[in-house]
Amino acid sequence: MGKEDRNQKKGLERSPSEAGVLEQRKAMLVSLMNEEAYVPMKLKELAILLNVPKEQREELKQVLNLLLAEGKISVSKKGKFGKAETFALVGVFSGHSRGFGFVAIEGREEDVFIPADKTGGALHGDKVQIVIDSERRGGRPEGTVVRILEHANETLVGTYQKGKGYGFVVPDNQKISKDIFIPQGCDQGAVSGHKVMVKIKDFGEKKGKKPEGVITEILGHIHDPGVDILSIVRAYDLPEEFPGAVKTQLKQIPDEVTKDSWAGRKDLRDLPTVTIDGEEAKDLDDAISIERAGEGYLLGVHIADVSHYVQEHTPLDEEALKRGTSVYLVDRVIPMLPHKLSNGICSLNEGEDRLALSCLMEIDSQGNVTGHEIAETVIRSDRRMTYTAVNAIVTDHDPQVTAEYAEFAEMFLLMKELADILRKKRHARGSIDFDFPESKILLDEKGKPTEIKAYERNAATRIIEDFMLLANETVAEDYFWQELPFLYRTHDKPDEDRMKRLGTFINNFGYVLRMPGGQVYPKEIQKLLDKVEGTPEELLISRLTLRSMKQAKYTIENTGHFGLAARYYTHFTSPIRRYPDLQIHRIMKEALHGGLTGKRISHYEKILPKVAVQTSALERRADEAERETDKLKKVQYMEQFIGQEFEGVISGVTSWGFYVELPNTVEGLVHISELRDDYYVFLEERYELCGEMTGKTYKLGQTIRVQVTGCDRFSKTIDFIPAKEF
Repeated sequence: MGKEDRNQKKGLERSPSEAGVLEQRKAMLVSLMNEEAYVPMKLKELAILLNVPKEQREELKQVLNLLLAEGKISVSKKGKFGKAETFALVGVFSGHSRGFGFVAIEGREEDVFIPADKTGGALHGDKVQIVIDSERRGGRPEGTVVRILEHANETLVGTYQKGKGYGFVVPDNQKISKDIFIPQGCDQGAVSGHKVMVKIKDFGEKKGKKPEGVITEILGHIHDPGVDILSIVRAYDLPEEFPGAVKTQLKQIPDEVTKDSWAGRKDLRDLPTVTIDGEEAKDLDDAISIERAGEGYLLGVHIADVSHYVQEHTPLDEEALKRGTSVYLVDRVIPMLPHKLSNGICSLNEGEDRLALSCLMEIDSQGNVTGHEIAETVIRSDRRMTYTAVNAIVTDHDPQVTAEYAEFAEMFLLMKELADILRKKRHARGSIDFDFPESKILLDEKGKPTEIKAYERNAATRIIEDFMLLANETVAEDYFWQELPFLYRTHDKPDEDRMKRLGTFINNFGYVLRMPGGQVYPKEIQKLLDKVEGTPEELLISRLTLRSMKQAKYTIENTGHFGLAARYYTHFTSPIRRYPDLQIHRIMKEALHGGLTGKRISHYEKILPKVAVQTSALERRADEAERETDKLKKVQYMEQFIGQEFEGVISGVTSWGFYVELPNTVEGLVHISELRDDYYVFLEERYELCGEMTGKTYKLGQTIRVQVTGCDRFSKTIDFIPAKEF
């Protein structure tokens, strides 16, 4: 810890009376700098203005540094202090492997480019103060990091390289461009090639040096089975073990549903009910019942009543909120709840009595919900069905599978009938459906990928999606009109400028995106996607449209779901693996029992904003970790095909080359340096690389044959070159 840091720490550790004086000084300086007549000054000038003697200027400097750290004032590159917005903006630094980075600032549409020599030692994820040097650099503003307010990387995962009397750790995260220096005696005995956890002791930004740290744990050698995924688990700080308090609480939870827990519940055990999931699923949190009612339908969506076992403020609840969601990595699941709950008492297993929260809906022949009831129930799933088996019945009309499940075959056909109506209705209102294939990666017992293929949706997966969507909408609308505190799943309208750029681009293909009054509507986007379906440019326009959309998130305000064209939407159907669902189950049950009094309403109004922000962030963390493990295994899988050729589709075009996606969902890069037949220019407005002499082009959506030339496990990248034409 440097002298300045020690002085700042000392300034924070004062007696109550000293702390009061410090706050007064801080308030006085902020007030001074916010006066209209104030002109930014250096430390010496401020000291003279405030009559601070030379021997007390160090204290003035400490107070200024504290205000800078809090983001309440800013400082210019020449050392002049002013109010927060005078010189500096606060944002989050996103690093790049080449050393430069970008800072995202709330309220600014464009990120600020930070050259490599102006990062001020900031690492990816750090909260920083920057000054804008120029408003435009190839379309982007450019700036300098003047202060790091908060470090995001106190610990890192990386690969150790041993030197003579020292070592260094190369971070796994490519966005952290600096190696971590490991002094002699701080390596825990690691050797070159070990995957390690390193704690950063000195970030080095004040000295202009590399960060310095100590190794706290050796995860194993880079080639040891399982170490690759373990490294990602640690890098994303994903929880591995449940704490002792949770294990103690689990002992109090029964293995079977007890009759005393049925009190006041609707008994639906005689209602024909099934679960429909993937073959490997073990946490079955939703079941379906359906029957015809005149010209309409009675649809029951029955969701595991996890909240009966996971009460608020208990160790189980606190750990579930800390995790936020289950994480589905390629070789393991990191569950939100322990297996005793997720695979046991809460899972709607075949033939077992289970507690549920049911949404029972009356639906007419046009797919409108004409009435509904939300109730605490007891159910018993009659069959544990798979998507494969149900699809064989409703799509393939397979006589053997139909005979095997003869007593439920009519139920499945009725489900498909209703699901088709619901989907058609949703489509008519403008719901947008991006049907990009997901990856299914198969591993052997040592974690080596043996097969990668596209996991495609079928009629059975769509049936469940349609019914879950309807239940989520029905619940959201019900509780919105009750005017109770609630968590909604919202999706904001896309940024108008982004959509205008999309509209300009698709004009090149003869398509138009209508934006009446400058507004964008989901129906218009859906019309565009319908028009491009089956055309050569379908992939191109679908991907660009998706990139123009915003991320869905959890909020306490019901602002609607743009992508689904839904006025009301929530997540009600997966409390085993998502905390927001568990949270609203508690609210729903209290409302059913008439227990949401003024005091309880105030309680939820207080906690829900934090839950919304936290669970949204944890969802993004899980998505990123899942993508990283998929990328890693795809690289490992393609190593065996170096030198071989494949046909794929160009999925992205940039100034440095273009990406090609193979039918099995593997994606690789053709670097522009490999295009040696011409000098290629990137036409950003058309997403094309165009040869100046030959006129040859590479554009999004184009089919191309490529050869695999390299696979880099460290950077998780695959290199292609265009295959030779004979």
